[in-house]
Amino acid sequence: KTLIAVINSRDTFTYSHVERVVFYCSIFAEKLGLDEQAKADLIYGAYMHDIGKINISKEILMKTGKLTIEEWVELKQHPVHGAEIIKNITLLEKVVPLILQHHERIDGNGYPYGLKGEQISYLARVLTVVDSFDAMTSSRPYQVRKTYEEAFTELRRCSGSQFDGKIVEQFIATIQNI
Repeated sequence: KTLIAVINSRDTFTYSHVERVVFYCSIFAEKLGLDEQAKADLIYGAYMHDIGKINISKEILMKTGKLTIEEWVELKQHPVHGAEIIKNITLLEKVVPLILQHHERIDGNGYPYGLKGEQISYLARVLTVVDSFDAMTSSRPYQVRKTYEEAFTELRRCSGSQFDGKIVEQFIATIQNI
């Protein structure tokens, strides 16, 4: 939480986003029946997934217009920055793949490494769905907030390309039953 508070000093949207992602991951981890270690890894991953944004300029993080190609390249480095920040914290060593892979896509068109399918760790695939859902259903300077139903439609539309379809359906069922 201390590391996340540092982000809050630069980007209040990220702090609130992280808190919601942690909440959703906590509920979803129970529904998935994850063992205690996997639950802990997912929760820590939820807390830390955007920690690399500390190294991204405030102008990019808070920009309301479209990012330039150079700005987008810089923003796409936040998973690598995040992994660098926590890699030497023994308690968080199992979280490094989640941080690195939370923007990878099932079809291989994600970043930073272009991993595909099961090359992406299961918990990272879970985190990607939760992270994306919250991003869609939250107000941001650069986008209009979607309703839950609109976000469910988008998650389903991107199943098999961006998201693991099985995880999407499990997540939607979990959120609909809260």
